Amino acid sequence: MSGQTKPVEVGLRYLALGHRLRKVVDERMTAGGLSLARTKILQVLDRSGPLSQSSLAEELGHAPRSVTQSVEALEREGLVVRTPAPQDRRSKIVSLAPKGAEALAAGEAAGEAVLREIFGALGGEDLAVLAGLLDEVAESLPAPVPAAR
Repeated sequence: MSGQTKPVEVGLRYLALGHRLRKVVDERMTAGGLSLARTKILQVLDRSGPLSQSSLAEELGHAPRSVTQSVEALEREGLVVRTPAPQDRRSKIVSLAPKGAEALAAGEAAGEAVLREIFGALGGEDLAVLAGLLDEVAESLPAPVPAAR
């Protein structure tokens, strides 16, 4: 058994590689003007339309407090617009601004370029095998635990 690959070792390598990959993608996207985390916020707004900050946080799987700072920064840069919610003036509705849609397109293009560069190094057959293996890993994951409120 000493020569066999162990699931824990492979899992740890996968986690380390995932961390490095995310860092490289984030660095390239940030150099293009929009970090991966900020891109995700804009993607949710683009897909879902205007949302309350709490709904946005829920969509992202984050605590509302952590999203507030990011949304405030995006608002200062003119990428999103916050308006009082009609039913609760203390609550804010977040919308994608036209400048945010432009930044989102540029950020997504930068992210796609780096992913094409990295995964394009694999041949088509290897890429298909990797995709199948990732599907198998995804299917074996337990359901996520809901975030504490």
